Amino acid sequence: MASTELIDNTILKSQILSKDPVFWQNLAERTRQTSDFSEVSVLSTFRRKALSKGFLPAQEARTKIKLAVIGGCTFHPLSDLILHFLFVNGYDCELWMGDYDNYIWEVMDHSSGLYSFNPDFVLLIPPVWRYRYSGKLTDPQSLVEEEISRNCKDILDLCNRINTGCGAEVILCNFILPCYHDPGSIRTRTLASEWNSLKSLNMQIGLQAPNYVSICDLEFLAARTGGLRARDDRGWFETKQPFSTDFAVHAANEIMHTIQAAKAPAKKVLVIDLDETLWGGIIGDDGLNGIEIGSSSPRGECFKEFQRIIKNLQERGILLAVCSKNELENALAPFEKHPEMHLRRDDFVSFQANWNPKADNMAQIAAELNLSMDSFVFVDDNPAEIEMVRQFAPAVSGICLGADPSFFIRLLKDSRFFEPRNITEEDLVRSQQYKNDEKRMGLLTSSTDINTYLESLQMVAYANDFHPIDVPRLAQLINKSNQFNLTTHRRTESEVTELIGSDQVALSFRLTDRFGDLGIISIVIAKVVEEILEIDTWLMSCRVLKRQMEHVVLNELMTRAAQLNCRKVKGVYIPTSKNQMVKDFYTNMGFAVTSSETDQTEYELITSKFEPFSTKISVIRGSNDKS
Repeated sequence: MASTELIDNTILKSQILSKDPVFWQNLAERTRQTSDFSEVSVLSTFRRKALSKGFLPAQEARTKIKLAVIGGCTFHPLSDLILHFLFVNGYDCELWMGDYDNYIWEVMDHSSGLYSFNPDFVLLIPPVWRYRYSGKLTDPQSLVEEEISRNCKDILDLCNRINTGCGAEVILCNFILPCYHDPGSIRTRTLASEWNSLKSLNMQIGLQAPNYVSICDLEFLAARTGGLRARDDRGWFETKQPFSTDFAVHAANEIMHTIQAAKAPAKKVLVIDLDETLWGGIIGDDGLNGIEIGSSSPRGECFKEFQRIIKNLQERGILLAVCSKNELENALAPFEKHPEMHLRRDDFVSFQANWNPKADNMAQIAAELNLSMDSFVFVDDNPAEIEMVRQFAPAVSGICLGADPSFFIRLLKDSRFFEPRNITEEDLVRSQQYKNDEKRMGLLTSSTDINTYLESLQMVAYANDFHPIDVPRLAQLINKSNQFNLTTHRRTESEVTELIGSDQVALSFRLTDRFGDLGIISIVIAKVVEEILEIDTWLMSCRVLKRQMEHVVLNELMTRAAQLNCRKVKGVYIPTSKNQMVKDFYTNMGFAVTSSETDQTEYELITSKFEPFSTKISVIRGSNDKS
């Protein structure tokens, strides 16, 4: 990627005129590197000019969404900024905006334009003046708490009405805290102060918001960028702008990230270099006693604290792997013998310490974990190594840490690669699940044949209709599964919730064996159309491939089809760049091809002719002890 200095306005203009596809890459890079309102406005103008000339970016992987914006303020230029950030990050957004401070009527009246627009997302920006505490500084705490609870309920009730009325995900902006000195330190001594009451309201909203509500945390953004810089009092009184133009850039970018978190999964694997990354010095040269790690020096403390942050990621479900140019024995020594290390060998699901190219090691890690490399983030202090991986493993995202370890934590956290929409039970035990996979592989190598191996696993599958408690995990699996996914249809948590109790077939499958609980590992969504059960979504975790789970799923699906008096079951395979492994899946499962086009192949299986597969898996229906 060219540097910011080289991607100037003259180059962008010439790229528009020549319709050079690199324009869109450069435009996105420039947008990511600035938070200045004037510059983003210029870049947005370039985007609109290119589109007006019929110059479009490559259509691969672009996502169409419909966004409605409502609230107690004016929406320009915020709406333009949102459109720009979404566009350069791969989203084609159709926008509908409500009237100024008309949001309560627009939500309450189901004949309003909000509902006829039928949005995927609704951005709600409630005005702070409507939800400030209305009493006195000397009011008792109980009285203040009552009003805060009432305001919280009013706001979340509006969100519920939106979601019930059109099924949209709600992006709810919380409140920027006041930044003026008045009333002095007493603000901290009474809940009735605007500072404390709004802070408490923000907290209550966050704690009580249901799954279909995502919080756009303006309180945090203002604390990060500065409360005074976030405000524009003249802009409010003259044009009802909710905040300053520069802060609008931060807010628009945050709204884009919130939508992105709902539509796409976070990264799954953090791949880490060792020397000058997890400790100071070169373990092969300096030896165990010569590396910097821990309280012996300020620099050593930086590395130790960086390890603590990485350990926190691992504890919330991010898989850790090592990719280092080192002798294996030397690389392992600090993890096994140094008392100041936060991280230990058992924290890593793969450990590649050798002299192979790091891109090759990435491929080896991906093969071991059965994950695609676009779920990887590679962290290294050496820019040359980052660039080599970028060239030879372009799907891997990279973070170049540089030479100063005091910046490592900031660079990792601000990369935004590991921001989960929710943290599920499966996330918390993911590393252990992969370690259990190693035990399963050890059992496989010692078994005389595959049937003996499968039987020895003592597998039990739990087949269930979708359950509310599983919604975060179901949505997570739907949105991150790429390889064993026959259609790659994505769904938000709100859309998953709508399937519960509906007339559609929505089944989840959990698998356990002698080594542990693998969690929810397969999902099928289908609907009945004129005595035909049409499969919309069929996906499965690659971790349970060749263990007969696909046979269990089909057995259950065909049983459901018979119960619904369906003559046949219809499936479709929609090819992507990542799901070639299931290209022949339906054929192998006994389906017949009924239609074959470049963009999809259709199949059917006659219900009365289906013979259930025999498996080594016991099936328990309608029971899920994890629910």
